[in-house]
Amino acid sequence: MKVQAPDGQELELMTVNMGPSHPATHGTLRIFTALDGENIVASACEMGYLHRGFEKMVEQGTFNQVLPYTDRLNYCSSIMNNIGFCKAVEKMFDVELPERCITLRVIVAELSRIIDHLVCVGTNLVDLGALTNFWYFFNPREEVYKIWEKLCGARLTNTFTRIGGLYRDAYVGFEDEVSLVLKSIESAIDDVRGLIEHNKIFVERTRDVCVVSKEDAISYGWTGPCLRASGVDHDLRKDEPYYGYETYDFDSVIGTTGDTFDRIMVRIYEMIESISIIRQALERLKPGPVNSTDARVRLPNKDQVYHDMEALINQFKLIYEGVRPPMGQCYDATEAANGELGFFIVSDGGTNPYKIKVRPPCFMQFAAFSDMIEQSQVADAFATLGSINIIAGELDR
Repeated sequence: MKVQAPDGQELELMTVNMGPSHPATHGTLRIFTALDGENIVASACEMGYLHRGFEKMVEQGTFNQVLPYTDRLNYCSSIMNNIGFCKAVEKMFDVELPERCITLRVIVAELSRIIDHLVCVGTNLVDLGALTNFWYFFNPREEVYKIWEKLCGARLTNTFTRIGGLYRDAYVGFEDEVSLVLKSIESAIDDVRGLIEHNKIFVERTRDVCVVSKEDAISYGWTGPCLRASGVDHDLRKDEPYYGYETYDFDSVIGTTGDTFDRIMVRIYEMIESISIIRQALERLKPGPVNSTDARVRLPNKDQVYHDMEALINQFKLIYEGVRPPMGQCYDATEAANGELGFFIVSDGGTNPYKIKVRPPCFMQFAAFSDMIEQSQVADAFATLGSINIIAGELDR
């Protein structure tokens, strides 16, 4: 394909598909590029190879039956999706959660943030040819998965939360195992920082590569680590605090340049802040119930069911029909690993959601990718794709 450059020079461009059949594009992303040698002159991005259909599928079941589907959005930090959905439905009910439930949600959410960042940074470095870091990060990640198995019986898709509480309380020894795994994660972070932070090859591959300014990041609708890497101090845990985050001592990690280097390093330092939050939460964790006593969302205990007709009817209604949020609309969001994860829920007063719309952070980040990689090199594109951490499950929902 021949085109004319602005200076009048005629260029012979080659069109190339980067993905979806490429390990760095997850098998679900297509970047159609026009190349002048190794330079990307123009590109167009396409997603839609996964065909999840989450937003239509969840209309077919009850509100409680939506929960396993949320696991499949960002499957690298499933519990954060559970928490985000339950928090939105609980907002419609105006349900008050027990203190122990809230603290446990903070602990598992921050652990989920850490393992999401571990896989993001680890695989991004593999795309850059740095395999050793992957093993340093995946060993402690496996230890967290063992905690998930004990906690809820599943590793990847956990479905741990329930509307109004949790699936069950933490097991005996949970606090000690979490404290132990935090030490492993800290050690892994130190090892990886030692390998990359001042590594000439890594720095030259990522510094000033695919820079996104503050203004552009806001214009794209970015949130989370990518937005903060561009120098914007925005974090829902601080700006619209929930679950008592305003009472925890932690810092927002802010980048200075908005390049690939910043996007990677922000996630590394955010893990250190999440470790601090978890340790504070473990100190606050007191014995108590983990589920609300609100009869609209919580099954009565068996002793009541066996001896009280109203409790028996309540159990049958909740089991066979599920919860019934009041008629209306609600939007609620949490600070997930990739940014603002929002759920817009429309209820007609029935047991099934009339409509659920997800606001996933990946969607906005991938929408900017085409602009980001133009005038850069092919190798830069794959380094950058990993730095914005596209999770196909929530992108193509």
